[in-house]
Amino acid sequence: MNPMNSIYLPSRRAIALAVSTALLAAGLAGCGEATSAAPQAAASAASAAAPADPLVVQPSPTLAQRVKDAKVSEAPVSEPLEVVGRIDFNEQTLARIGAAVTGRITELYALPGQNVRAGEALAQLHSAELAAAQLALLKANAQREQAAKAVERARTLLASDVIGSAELQRRENELAVAEVEQRAAADTLRVMGVSPKAHAGGVINSTSSIVSTLNGVLVERRVNRGQVVQPAEGLFTVADLSTVWVVAQVPESEVGRVRAGQKVRVSVPSNGVEPIEGQLVWVADTVNPETRTVTVRTELPNPKRQLKPAMLATMAIEPLPVPRLVVPTSAVVREENADHVYVRQGTSNAYRLTRVQLGDEAGGVRVVKDGLRGGETIAAEGGFHLNNERKRAEME
Repeated sequence: MNPMNSIYLPSRRAIALAVSTALLAAGLAGCGEATSAAPQAAASAASAAAPADPLVVQPSPTLAQRVKDAKVSEAPVSEPLEVVGRIDFNEQTLARIGAAVTGRITELYALPGQNVRAGEALAQLHSAELAAAQLALLKANAQREQAAKAVERARTLLASDVIGSAELQRRENELAVAEVEQRAAADTLRVMGVSPKAHAGGVINSTSSIVSTLNGVLVERRVNRGQVVQPAEGLFTVADLSTVWVVAQVPESEVGRVRAGQKVRVSVPSNGVEPIEGQLVWVADTVNPETRTVTVRTELPNPKRQLKPAMLATMAIEPLPVPRLVVPTSAVVREENADHVYVRQGTSNAYRLTRVQLGDEAGGVRVVKDGLRGGETIAAEGGFHLNNERKRAEME
């Protein structure tokens, strides 16, 4: 074999191998470029296919003319403060009546629920104590008359020089003591509810009447016939129900918003009475340490007696105005049983439906509790139309 041929053949194989290697490298490089370009194209396609925000609405020029914007800001608001209360007796027109002396009840004249007048007898009792007091007055009257006659005789005897002035002075002192005892006995009968003049004839009467001290309704009777009663016991309660009190408890944290003279609105759901307006007449100066509340009270007319003591009531107090973040009531849109407003998106003409938590309506505005920070521009009017446009766009 020719030595030159042996050298030439390996060279051709080397060249073929080099060419194959180059072609393989070029192919791999081309595949890598295609692989890296594929995700970029997919991302671009996904970006182009991304859906628009369903809560954003872009109003047409015609619709935009019906929308009026407003800034979300603070304003003084009198938020109604509702507290639970109860109907109570007007303590100024309530009388708790008892016996003036110890005795046994012999007659009862009035029943609970009955209308009574001042001076009308509610019951009658027999009292040995009363008889003893009358006897004491009769004795005091007799002693006073006897002492007065003794003074007259002493003055006559002194004028005749039969007795000295010392004797007259002694008898005048006895008369003074007798008069004091007579007045004390008469006052004792007055305390027992008996006029001393009723016994001027010397007659002793051991019966006494328990009488009403005001015009009203007998709302309670705590005595029966034959019962022995004491002066300290409350036997009857008479109330004038033409006016009643409404008493409520205000939480300690809210008492700074409450003052006497503020308007209140009282509702009594149990009997269907229309809410009654009044004003606070009293705010307690102390806090109940157990409930951490302050008692407030209002007085209401009750001509038809529809407001009955012990009824539960709701008292809505119109407190002092305080600064609150508010939105106009006209801006509120109800959607899915929640409150929303349309917030303008920057400088664009688009609005986004935004859920908010609001308080009760007061003076044409609603207090913002959550969902807005203040300073946003919202659709104060026309939110209903924006909502209809948004729903129409969703259906297309």
